Amino acid sequence: MDFLMSGLAACGACVFTNPLEVVKTRMQLQGELQAPGTYQRHYRNVFHAFITIGKVDGLAALQKGLAPALLYQFLMNGIRLGTYGLAEAGGYLHTTEGTHSPARSAAAGAMAGVMGAYLGSPIYMVKTHLQAQAASEIAVGHQYKHQALTEIGQKHGLVGLWRGALGGLPRVIVGSSTQLCTFSSTKDLLNQWEIFPPQSWKLALVAAMMSGIAVVLAMAPFDVACTRLYNQPTDAQGKGLMYRGILDALLQTARTEGIFGMYKGIGASYFRLGPHTILSLFFWDQLRSLYYTYTK
Repeated sequence: MDFLMSGLAACGACVFTNPLEVVKTRMQLQGELQAPGTYQRHYRNVFHAFITIGKVDGLAALQKGLAPALLYQFLMNGIRLGTYGLAEAGGYLHTTEGTHSPARSAAAGAMAGVMGAYLGSPIYMVKTHLQAQAASEIAVGHQYKHQALTEIGQKHGLVGLWRGALGGLPRVIVGSSTQLCTFSSTKDLLNQWEIFPPQSWKLALVAAMMSGIAVVLAMAPFDVACTRLYNQPTDAQGKGLMYRGILDALLQTARTEGIFGMYKGIGASYFRLGPHTILSLFFWDQLRSLYYTYTK
């Protein structure tokens, strides 16, 4: 039941935040491996990107890739939050004295995230390709024309479906460990300080807000590199033509675009990851509370 509730919570958040994921993807691919000032900026900021995409591609384009995004969120977060929830319920995240352990929480979050992200990697790749697709006048990054996993599988085989999966793992390790560790630690502190009544929805909301800020700051460079790894053009064997891996993507981006290039789309990342983290963790916490209340 933990896995089902976790997946549903993430899907609920995804419906609201997918347009921001589209904007984030476009902004991260804009000016890829080009020095600042040498390319046309189709998307000047988050709000300008929303208007531009809506005007040129149509309002429906802001929900591009929603189907694979929902599937990915259900699979990835169902496994990630479900596994973490079981570890928490089993008492593995607390010391022998009964206090919350940030180190154990971070390790559990990272391990749970890796399992979910690796299994969901092919779906995440298709989602990235679909969200990058745009009219030629505002197109950024490589433009894939396929629509489904079957096309990638037929063309590049099973290996092609998991292209970029290993490169995407550092993003998930950093993001998942930061997110779940910050969420659990903040909830524990607030409980100790007795700011809110026990089991109050405000407790989960404040903890999720703090977690959202921490995740965006820690994960942004890895998120940019991951988007570019998944979206890069490939040769006939399905091998990437621009980057050899996550480290190469980070180094090339920093060398060509500067340190700020590694934080491209951070505004969109916060507007997307912030609400998504808040909503998914809030829904997850409330669903678990309801479940445990009515099954006791």
